[in-house]
Amino acid sequence: MYIVEIYKSVQGESSFAGLPCIFVRLAGCNLRCSWCDSEYTFTGGRKMSLEEVMAEVKRLAPVKLLEITGGEPMLQEREVVPLMESLLAYGYEVLIETSGERPLANVPKSVHKIVDVKCPASGEGGSFRMENLDALTKNDEVKFVIADRGDYEFARDFVREHGFESRVRDVLFSPAFRKDAGPERDARNCLLDPRELVEWILADGLNVRLGLQIHKFIWEPMLKGV
Repeated sequence: MYIVEIYKSVQGESSFAGLPCIFVRLAGCNLRCSWCDSEYTFTGGRKMSLEEVMAEVKRLAPVKLLEITGGEPMLQEREVVPLMESLLAYGYEVLIETSGERPLANVPKSVHKIVDVKCPASGEGGSFRMENLDALTKNDEVKFVIADRGDYEFARDFVREHGFESRVRDVLFSPAFRKDAGPERDARNCLLDPRELVEWILADGLNVRLGLQIHKFIWEPMLKGV
């Protein structure tokens, strides 16, 4: 498989936010979101065997929470499914972040899927594969990155239509970050003011979690490997 980086940090998103976490970032993505913060993953990467990846992961002990991310990791499904199975066998709690544009039926049931359903302002709205609804369980989370009111209304209606508030572990609404983010570690780098997003959530009575990508408030927003 082609790996961009393997590193140890804290989980910046999801219901696992704030916990020490190992990240295995795979190369390659078939989407081009307007606010993407990981364009450096689109090409390249280092070819590594399953054994080499596992050895690098074990070197980062004692952390046992691990996220597989990208790019889009499910583009390398043939290699990444055995990786997930191996990590689970060694006692890791495994997350995978995916757009849901690729089939998810073969992801092991014990893996926490964090599915980033693309909103219209991303430029990739409609890319979510609807058959993946059947692969989602109470072990999984669905995330919407929101840049404006139109994105919010799309996410709100999608959540209600598919009963996500009771169907999955968590629903995450996260304000998008600017691609030209400055060094300030605060909400000025958000495309949508988090306070405004919270006001909309409360006004509509949604039972969703606000996500703030806390790693972008701990370190400079565009810093890699954190």
